Amino acid sequence: MRKLGLEAIYPKPNLSKPGKDHLTYPYLLKGMAIGYSDQVWATDITYIRIGSGFIYLLVIMDWHSRFVIEVEVSNSLESSVFVETLKRAMKKGAPEIFNSDQGSQFTAVEWLKVLQENKIAISMVSSISKYPSLTGAAANHSHNRLEYGKVRYNTR
Repeated sequence: MRKLGLEAIYPKPNLSKPGKDHLTYPYLLKGMAIGYSDQVWATDITYIRIGSGFIYLLVIMDWHSRFVIEVEVSNSLESSVFVETLKRAMKKGAPEIFNSDQGSQFTAVEWLKVLQENKIAISMVSSISKYPSLTGAAANHSHNRLEYGKVRYNTR
């Protein structure tokens, strides 16, 4: 395939690595008891195969209640789409801490600026294996439903 200039169609590795000029933050949740809503919000992006390509699903969720605050589906990983989703979420409230992985969408200046302007502490996990999947947690929540493969969601 390489000799012919062909490339497989699937998400490439390292989609969750920060950009070279992007800032990263320490993980603030180690050992923390999360006991009330709006203490910690978290986000995750997952990809869903559709036909011969992919779409990307962003979930912003309250860590304590598992309430899905905002959802976005995009055919691109451009951070501007996800920044607008974060802004919509901020109109509904604000957490004390916002947790994410170190993916380039979450280390982008525009994303961090929204959190900083709202005086929200930023927490980033450095290893995805330590980070529970938000999309999986949301899919198992009875009040807010995300079904992998069907891309169906209900929010209150």
